[in-house]
Amino acid sequence: MAGTCKSPGSITPRKADLINSARKLKDNAADWHNFMLKWENINDAGFSIANRIVNIKLGTRIESPDKLETLEGDGNDSHRGNAHVQYNKELEECCTELQDLLDKMAKLVLKMERLSSTMKGICELEHYYHGETERETPFFNTWTTKYFYEVSVQLSEMYRKEMQLKQLIAQEIAHTSDRNLMLMQLSAWLYQPYVEEKAKLLVESMLLETGHRPL
Repeated sequence: MAGTCKSPGSITPRKADLINSARKLKDNAADWHNFMLKWENINDAGFSIANRIVNIKLGTRIESPDKLETLEGDGNDSHRGNAHVQYNKELEECCTELQDLLDKMAKLVLKMERLSSTMKGICELEHYYHGETERETPFFNTWTTKYFYEVSVQLSEMYRKEMQLKQLIAQEIAHTSDRNLMLMQLSAWLYQPYVEEKAKLLVESMLLETGHRPL
């Protein structure tokens, strides 16, 4: 009797699940790297727009619509009115651009949180197969599946908090008249206090662990 040939569909469910889990972990590592690069690009663009807002407010043009009250009756009502319109239009355009970038950041944060959810699912699958004990050998080099999940949660939390700070800055920067406060807000936007320095190290380590970077 002729021998039968196993099709790809004949792989046992457990083996298939493990292969898929390893692939997902590797894909997620690459996604983290790409999301961080996109975030940095958006952050740089957002800083440029926020800086324009501050320059508009601190420039030689009218710093605040309230200042118009002190200029009434000086013979330059038409000029001041035009400056007021130009000021408001430019400021409004910058605020709209900044909000568009914040929306993009918010979508990125959601994608980051989905990566954490995916890694949590892989942990649960591993727990289903192995119980309280972890796999005898990791999928790649040294990282356990649980550690992949813990790192992903750390990163998601950093960017979630940074997103909240960005939203607060965007709400305040166009309405404050204090120069020092505006400069402090600009600095906070640029240096991202909630995205810790170790974030890049964690992602680079993840890429190294999954083979995206050579050992």
